[in-house]
Amino acid sequence: MNNSWNKVIYKGWSPIYDKIFNSHLFLDARKRIFEEIHFIDDAKVLFVGVGTGADLELIKNLDLEITAIDLSAHMLKKAMEKFDNTSINFLEMDAQHMEFENESFDYIVGSLVLSVVPDANECLQEMIRVLKGEGKIIIFDKFISKDERLSLPKKLLRPIIRFLGTDIGLRFEDLFSRHDKNMKIEEDRPVMLNGMYRKIIISKRM
Repeated sequence: MNNSWNKVIYKGWSPIYDKIFNSHLFLDARKRIFEEIHFIDDAKVLFVGVGTGADLELIKNLDLEITAIDLSAHMLKKAMEKFDNTSINFLEMDAQHMEFENESFDYIVGSLVLSVVPDANECLQEMIRVLKGEGKIIIFDKFISKDERLSLPKKLLRPIIRFLGTDIGLRFEDLFSRHDKNMKIEEDRPVMLNGMYRKIIISKRM
């Protein structure tokens, strides 16, 4: 995967994205995740890889300063059309190279983005960089379990599926191990498809 190809892929995904990733199992999982999150009033919240705005539709707290970024102009357009009468700040931006100052946000939401970007570590590093000291990063994504070994069929399918815009072989434990001196896991639990999709909340060690 690379950014240029991802723009092409998600231009194609944009007309049908909501039908797949904002309905049925995915919608139920998103609802459960955001029902449990209580954002503080006036918090600055960043949605990384906001896509068509599926997560934004579930935010009930209106007293938030929300910024939403996505690499795909076509996906971002879909989100902006849903929220054209709001104060949400939509920006076309690479999640691996964010144009924000250090420690800018109280909460960062990354739904189905780490498994999509070309370099998940760079994306997570950027999330950490722009997170305030007492902030939280909320992740909803698919990962293989820490003890799982990819089967031969999955190994053969992985590059093909990556070509289509996502990674089925990302292990969160490997990703997080590069940051565990400065970060801690507050919550890590399965939310969908026997644990393939997980809700993970991390914060900075103080």
